[in-house]
Amino acid sequence: MPLVSNPDRSSDARVSPAGTPPTLWHRLDLALARIRPHREPLSLLVDALVIAFCWNVTYLFRLGFERWIEARPSYDPWVMLGVVCAYLVAFAALRVPQAMWRFSGFGEVQRLTLACVLAGSVSAAVVMGLGLAKVPRAVLALHPFVALMGVCVVRVAYRMLYEHARQRITGSDREIRRAVVMGAGAAARLLLAGIREQGWIVLGLLDDDPAKHGARIGGVPVLGPLDAIADKAVRGAATHVVVALPSATRAQRRRALDLAAGTGLPVVTVPSVDELRTGQSRIERLREIEPEDLLGREPVRLDDSGVAAVIAGRTVLITGAGGSIGSELCRQVARFAPARVVLYELSEFNLYTIEQELSQAFPNVVLVRLIGDVKDLAHLRAACAAWRPDVVFHAAAFKHVPLMEEEHNALAALRNNTLGTYHAALAAAEAGCARFVLISTDKAVNPTNVMGATKRAAEMVVSMMAASHPGTRFMAVRFGNVLGSSGSVIPKFKEQIARGGPVTVTHPDIIRYFMTIPEAARLVLQAAAVGESGQVLVLDMGEPVRIVDLARDLIRLAGHTPQEIPIVFSGLRPGEKLYEELLADADDTLPTAVPRLRIARLAEGPGEIGALLRWAATGQARDVEVRETLRQVVSEYRPAA
Repeated sequence: MPLVSNPDRSSDARVSPAGTPPTLWHRLDLALARIRPHREPLSLLVDALVIAFCWNVTYLFRLGFERWIEARPSYDPWVMLGVVCAYLVAFAALRVPQAMWRFSGFGEVQRLTLACVLAGSVSAAVVMGLGLAKVPRAVLALHPFVALMGVCVVRVAYRMLYEHARQRITGSDREIRRAVVMGAGAAARLLLAGIREQGWIVLGLLDDDPAKHGARIGGVPVLGPLDAIADKAVRGAATHVVVALPSATRAQRRRALDLAAGTGLPVVTVPSVDELRTGQSRIERLREIEPEDLLGREPVRLDDSGVAAVIAGRTVLITGAGGSIGSELCRQVARFAPARVVLYELSEFNLYTIEQELSQAFPNVVLVRLIGDVKDLAHLRAACAAWRPDVVFHAAAFKHVPLMEEEHNALAALRNNTLGTYHAALAAAEAGCARFVLISTDKAVNPTNVMGATKRAAEMVVSMMAASHPGTRFMAVRFGNVLGSSGSVIPKFKEQIARGGPVTVTHPDIIRYFMTIPEAARLVLQAAAVGESGQVLVLDMGEPVRIVDLARDLIRLAGHTPQEIPIVFSGLRPGEKLYEELLADADDTLPTAVPRLRIARLAEGPGEIGALLRWAATGQARDVEVRETLRQVVSEYRPAA
């Protein structure tokens, strides 16, 4: 399918796409849009013509049809020119040309009334002062009111025409959306065919291919290269910028997004090539910029070879199946045609949501829905004994660092993250499970907070289980922050921008490693296929990203300036680091057959993890005791001051 393999290339830029041709109203709005960048001088020109016309209408009213021409003094054209100039000066002084006629209302009428009365009074005083007695005094007195009616009628007529055109184009009262499209390949051709029916007006296309410049695609001109978007004359009256480069490299898309963000207009994009390939979306379904669009590197595409052999025809159990990572794991696992997927989730709503989605997307996959808590060992044992999973993905965890750092929450984090891991691993091993994969985090490396320490302890549980239960492969997967997951910064920033700001960032220098939710899920599946017992697999995540840069990007891509949506630094939260690490200093790193995937063999723990688990199982401990015990068991744990 050419759209998927290379949608931003076109062998024939002059081929018009199939679809609804632009209507008369589309053409009218397009013509108005092209002249809108010159709104202010055009407004003055139209007002000048209206004022001159009203001068003649006033003469006609005063002298009648028989005398309104010959009874005028010879110098009347010069007087009319002076009057027009006086009105234009008054209009400019009161910023009348800056107003948008399609929004004209009572406030605009007030400003026009003041300008006409002021200009009319000055004109009458000058004419009388110069002794130009042949100009009728009634004309001087009536002209300001006739001129006011004239300029108001023009604006009301324009607004009526605009609103009628908007209704015919969009089918509703919403504003007409005008776009400049970055990209003039096959994707743009198909995009034009679809978005006109949604009420969009496309003003022009931009493409870096010189052969396309000056061509027309579906009646829309290719205006120049991508960087021409910075030219206000090229943007014209655009309300949005559309990035239509689904198959471009990450660097090319990032450059296009940076150029688009510099315009100060809202930026939307076509679906990604993966979304188009899998049928999740269509090219004309424009969407806002998603977290993965802002990722500063190419997404890691892991080798799926061997994953099918592990998943296909097997029973897979996923704890935390309704969470951000757990739900994506469910989607990825379902692609490999398992015999059944056991959805183990504490939240009734989350379980219902993912079950409904999977039932619709993968109707042939058998789903088992279990409400359960990983702290309940008896229930986990019963579930594993009943369904005999071949693979268990353990995604259930408390992961919000500041929340787990709060007093009285440390025990809950320890029981859910560490004891819950032990329960899931033990139940899986007893049921003869072949592979058990723990979802870990970069915060488990040299942890400075309770959440990280409990996840590091969970990794130690994996090591202990690998030694005591050789019949099951126990492994962990460690990765950085997941863009778009619940509790991550991107949804929070979007919500703050939608409210009008400010956007809160903890520290100007804070950096994080980032990956997308699909990347995280693929990494987990890859770990199940290639990991050996007792190992932690780590993704090479490239360069870290400054959180403040992410915030600035989102503000710009939403069409706002830093002055409109300020960034406020709130200070590091309890237990938060300026930077995260993926590998502890004591870990030995080994390459794998999968590019950019490494194996970290965990350093030996102090041997007290069993005692920690027995102590946590009692469910009775003070917060200070939990932290102190974690310090004793997890030697790398250094609580932040």
